[in-house]
Amino acid sequence: MLKDKNMIFKLHKDFSEIDSSTWNALVQQSIADTPFSRYEYLNEWWMTRGGGEWPGQNARLVLVTASENDQLVGIAPLFIDEYDGRDALLLIGSIEISDYLDLIVREADLPRFLSELMDFLASSPADNWSALDWYNVPDDSPTLAALKAESVKRGWDHHEEVYRPTPRIPLNGSFDDYLANIDKKQRHEIRRKMRRAAESGRVRFYVVDKEADIEPELESFFHLMIQDPNKARFLTDAMRDQMSRTIHAAHENGYLWLAFLEIDGVKAAATLCFDYKNKLWGYNSGVSFDYKDLSPGWVIMGYDIQWCCENGRYEFDFMRGDEEYKYRMGGVNKYVMRAKVIRR
Repeated sequence: MLKDKNMIFKLHKDFSEIDSSTWNALVQQSIADTPFSRYEYLNEWWMTRGGGEWPGQNARLVLVTASENDQLVGIAPLFIDEYDGRDALLLIGSIEISDYLDLIVREADLPRFLSELMDFLASSPADNWSALDWYNVPDDSPTLAALKAESVKRGWDHHEEVYRPTPRIPLNGSFDDYLANIDKKQRHEIRRKMRRAAESGRVRFYVVDKEADIEPELESFFHLMIQDPNKARFLTDAMRDQMSRTIHAAHENGYLWLAFLEIDGVKAAATLCFDYKNKLWGYNSGVSFDYKDLSPGWVIMGYDIQWCCENGRYEFDFMRGDEEYKYRMGGVNKYVMRAKVIRR
């Protein structure tokens, strides 16, 4: 533990040393108010090392908190491992399955927290690091400018680059308002496919009730997900375990949003989202190839967006990836960044 100025920093050996409700209360006030910064998400990610993304035994938790007047004011959720040829401090959740990552701190406290955090990391048991390599930081996060300023002050090398696009659909009215704001050709296509599905009498869209038993719905979702060969390869046993933990945690904390499109009573498409901060965060999906005649992937996306409009959600966030359908549905690019600092 190190006391510097008014902040008291502490290095934790385990998530269990921090109260989950206190952690999440700070997330909600912080620059990192996303599902991926919440205690339950990052704890489960660490337990599986990102579904096996970090399979070695060298990854070590560097979980740092800062308190002031006995109140939690900052969390640096970090771990250290060899990456890109250096012993690097990465954000817990890195790299491939957590769409948004950041320090957990109020914006007003960020500059002082980051400065004192760097001092703490240089004088603690975590001092064998030579780089910071932070992925998936939102392009509008104040952490980016603060980290650059701190690096310049210390004479460290700093590099920042766009890592991935994160397309989003802005919503501020009815479903008809949404359709009016997208490309005319695509507008007609969505209407045509949804109308054809509805007129067939074979289709039912539903959102899983928050009180429902999630386990059978989860099995149905995974079954649809692995219809895509690329997703089948992605969904290793370790990754399935990680995703199951994440889905259960989101369900238990009230922000899981899982929807299905049934055709002839059979689940033909699914979308897994987080319903958080008055918007939907599209985490993953699955589609059966047995019902191509009714375009279930397009139809369920139409219903997802219609649900958002009818329930006052201001945005559908596709999160990382530049797949064509996201833009055809009206996605507008934001980005997540990679910020790398070499310590001198």
